Amino acid sequence: MKNLEAIRQDFPCLRRQVDGKPLVYFDSAATAQVPQVVIDAISTANATLRANVHRGVHTLSAEATEAMERTREKVRAFLGAESTQEIIFTRGTTEGINLVASSFGELLEAGDEIIVTEMEHHSNIVPWQLLVSRRGVVVKPAPILDDGTLDLEALEALFTPRTRLVAVTHASNVLGTINPVADIAAMAHAHGARILVDGAQAVPHLSVDVRAIDCDFYAFSAHKLYGPTGVGVLYGKRELLEKMPPYQGGGEMIGTVSFAGTTFADLPFKFEAGTPNFIDIIAFAAALDYFRALDLTQIAAHEQALLDEATRGISAIPGARVFGTAANKCPVLSFLIGNDSSYDIGLLLDKMGIAIRTGHHCAEPLMTRFGVRGMARASLSFYNTSAEVERFVAATARAAAMLS
Repeated sequence: MKNLEAIRQDFPCLRRQVDGKPLVYFDSAATAQVPQVVIDAISTANATLRANVHRGVHTLSAEATEAMERTREKVRAFLGAESTQEIIFTRGTTEGINLVASSFGELLEAGDEIIVTEMEHHSNIVPWQLLVSRRGVVVKPAPILDDGTLDLEALEALFTPRTRLVAVTHASNVLGTINPVADIAAMAHAHGARILVDGAQAVPHLSVDVRAIDCDFYAFSAHKLYGPTGVGVLYGKRELLEKMPPYQGGGEMIGTVSFAGTTFADLPFKFEAGTPNFIDIIAFAAALDYFRALDLTQIAAHEQALLDEATRGISAIPGARVFGTAANKCPVLSFLIGNDSSYDIGLLLDKMGIAIRTGHHCAEPLMTRFGVRGMARASLSFYNTSAEVERFVAATARAAAMLS
């Protein structure tokens, strides 16, 4: 693995300034920065492979198709899936979850139950709520404890013979809590239910093996994994995907079309209607190669050290409140200083060259659980440094003093 300074040189945006100050980028949970190799891969694909995939017999189309399918194989290996037929390209985690809600949802009946948790992102709540009016299902929230961990006993108590699915985040985008998804999958299967895991926040920090987890669905986004925007992945067990009806209709997802009826393509193409974002899918391979070349153990240790340092520093500021103190966390620190608005904290930090996220983080039920309207969130990555954490803590203390 490269040393930290060499790694930082791979990410052009980290070299820019904001208001004349070196950028401290602590918003990777929203969107991670991309290394130069990914930027180059996007440019190269546009320059040499810009021809529609899966449709042409000419050379450019064939080469673009092969490049896109190589990315699918890399994703399969990254997730430990059995087959590329289980890897569906989407626009992001949100579309992947909506695909399952719409398609798996067609298999549900009125009175069937879906369990979500209080720590879910809106993209893992709202699609299931849409099924309430459309299919008559029941959505049941599982509570969390004060430290931000999921109450597993309360979760299990929610299961009934009508429970069909558990939708749970692998790692909370607000609290950083890493959920024991393999245990939850075993719990769901013991009750005859399926499980969907939102892996958006987990894949940049954890080794993910969908077969070891034994999840039925797993969704994540490329832009949080140092890749292009507008690309996502949905993993689904083949036997389930084969039973599910198509999510959208159009080109590529068909077998034959006539006015007498239509047949559908084999997996995974049944769920990939229309022209995909093939340029960025092709470039995503470069992000996967870059990330997999790093030492995940070293990354985890480095990110944990940064998180510990940041948590100690913020906690020492008078009036500070840290949300999410689980022992097993991703490098996410959400906090407030007294009654100061997270928005005000974020604006002042931005003037000091520090980028953090503010507001409800698309997790309003979680804000309600903690009795706040919003939180300030610093999310860290392997390309961040201890010196940046020191700047962040000092800047936050200064902002708190200014606001008071």
